[in-house]
Amino acid sequence: SPSSSPSLARRRLFSTSQIRAGPAAASAGGGRSTTTTSPDRASSDGARKKMIDLQPPKGTRDFAPEEMRVRNWLFGHFRDVARTFGFEEWDAPVLETEELYVRKAGEEITTQLYNFEDKGNRRVALRPELTPSFARLILQQGKSLALPAKWFAIGQCWRYERMTRGRRREHYQWNMDIVGVDGVEAEAELLAAIVEFFTRLGITSADVGLKVSSRKVLQAVLTRYDVPEASFAPVCVVVDKIEKLPREKIVEELAGLGVTEDAIDGILAAMEMKTIDDLAALLGADADAVKDLTTLFSHAEAYGYADWLVFDAS
Repeated sequence: SPSSSPSLARRRLFSTSQIRAGPAAASAGGGRSTTTTSPDRASSDGARKKMIDLQPPKGTRDFAPEEMRVRNWLFGHFRDVARTFGFEEWDAPVLETEELYVRKAGEEITTQLYNFEDKGNRRVALRPELTPSFARLILQQGKSLALPAKWFAIGQCWRYERMTRGRRREHYQWNMDIVGVDGVEAEAELLAAIVEFFTRLGITSADVGLKVSSRKVLQAVLTRYDVPEASFAPVCVVVDKIEKLPREKIVEELAGLGVTEDAIDGILAAMEMKTIDDLAALLGADADAVKDLTTLFSHAEAYGYADWLVFDAS
């Protein structure tokens, strides 16, 4: 093995073995014969055993210089756009405590993490996304943080998931976050930034649409059906899976949280709405969710990117 000491390697290279000899050998050499393994053959056998896989671990990729140039070009646009809108760059360790992700997404997230126990018996994980690290840093800053804070990051992330076309276990994520702005003006600015990025790359609203919604939609629906406030976070976790899991599974998980059948039907019906008018008909025009989304689309008109937006309650 590659970790073998020189003396051990030499012993293996020039190993000898004793064999029982036939009558001819016995008469010539006293009943025993010693054979020596060829150094060349032993060296060849050792080389085969020491061969390593030249491919990167499953789900990851290498970046040779020509591919690195493309990555740097793309990341350069990320940074240029973020700085144009006044964002400052941050980063955090790729290794975080496992609890940071369990607190956000529930225990089942552990099956999707590169996680392990370190030598200090601490549960840690390679970060699957940047947002929990961002929240940790913001809380760490406390009252010393000048608001509004506009931060961005480009970080390497890891998810131990089943791979599909275009989705590996290692990826890079571009995050832009604004802290300290209560209204939807922050969302309007972030959307303006992503539209600017696409425009620089030659992508138009005919190529892609930006889906927008509000957590207040789900909150209003839960209130309408008397679902306890304490259930909001776990219900959000389930609703986030609507595009990934069959309806029956979503219903099963919501029922497991104690959500009634009427409430489940109401939640799923609201999540399928595609226009703000439909939402207003369900919740009322004065509902916070409806007013926020109406304001956001108004800002989009002012910025000039309203044609990029697609309302999607889910």
